Amino acid sequence: MLLTNAALVSGLLAGSSYAGSIPANVKTFYDGLKSKGSCSKALKSGFYALDGGAKDFSYCGDHMDDYNVVYIQGKNGQLADMDIDCDGIINSPYSDGRCEASQDTQPQSSYIEDIQKYNVGIKDVDSYIHSYVVLGNYADQGKSGYTTFHPTDYGIEPLSIVAVVCNNQLFYGVWADQNGDDGPPMVGESSLAIATLCFGKDKVDGDNGHSELDVLYIAFPGSDAVPGAKGANWKASTAKAFQDSLTAQGNKLIQRIGGGGGSGPSPTTGGSTPAPTCAWAGHCKGASCKTDNDCSDPWGCVSGKCA
Repeated sequence: MLLTNAALVSGLLAGSSYAGSIPANVKTFYDGLKSKGSCSKALKSGFYALDGGAKDFSYCGDHMDDYNVVYIQGKNGQLADMDIDCDGIINSPYSDGRCEASQDTQPQSSYIEDIQKYNVGIKDVDSYIHSYVVLGNYADQGKSGYTTFHPTDYGIEPLSIVAVVCNNQLFYGVWADQNGDDGPPMVGESSLAIATLCFGKDKVDGDNGHSELDVLYIAFPGSDAVPGAKGANWKASTAKAFQDSLTAQGNKLIQRIGGGGGSGPSPTTGGSTPAPTCAWAGHCKGASCKTDNDCSDPWGCVSGKCA
C-alpha cells in the first residue's frame, strides 16, 4: 500500500512519540546489571559494541536459571549501543530516506524464509515498520578467528520477542536478523523502527545510531516468546502499530524478571480510544475478517467478524 506524503509523515511521527514506561522489576534489573559491572556467567565473550572499541562484550547467562533470560553486557557497567540495521525490504513504501544512508544493507533478513512461511502478506521485515533486533554472530563465510554465538543453542528461537531498554523506556522487538562474518563480531543493533521509538526520528538513520553504551537487550528462551503468524501485526503500516501488537506478549515475558512486579508499557492508540484487548491490535473480537488468519488468537472468523 502506497501512502500519501501526509500519511507517511503522520505514521512516522506517531511511532516516534510512543513512550513505553519501564516497570519496576525491569528497572531494578537494569540498575543491578550496571552496578554489578559485568557478567559472571558469560555464554560467549569477545564481541565489539563500537567500531574500534574494546572486544570485551558478552552474551550473558547469569540469569538463565532464575529468570530464563539472556542479555548483552560489557565491562565496568557498560551495556550495548544501538547501531541501525536496514536489512529486509528495500525501497520500502514507508521510506523517508533514512535507510538509504546505510552502507551495508542486505536485501533480505536472516529469517526471510520463516516470515514467508507465516503467509501474512509481507515478503520480509521492513526496518521502518517492524521493531526487530539483531542477535547472534555467524561465520557464514567461514572467516578464520571470527567469534561466533548462536542464540538457538540456548533456546532462543528465531522471530522471538526481545525486550529493549533504551533512553529510559522499554520496547519490544523480534529477533529477525543475525551478524555475519563480513566484518568484526559486533553486538548491539536494531531496526530503524525501534531506534526511532527509542531516540526520535531526527537522532537516527541508516548510518547513525546511538553510541552510548546504555542499551539493554533481553532475549527470552522458549517457544512462548514467539508471536508467530497471528501474534503480531506483521502488516502494520506504522512502527507504533507493530510495536503495540507485541506489547501484551512482551509484558508477560518480562514477568520472568525478578519475580515480576511490573505491568510493562501499555499500547497507545491515540485520543480516547481504548487500548486493544488482544495481542494483534485491530484484529480483536468483533473486528472484520475474511479468514481465520485475519483474527488474533483465540478468535476465528465467523460471518465476517472475529469471534
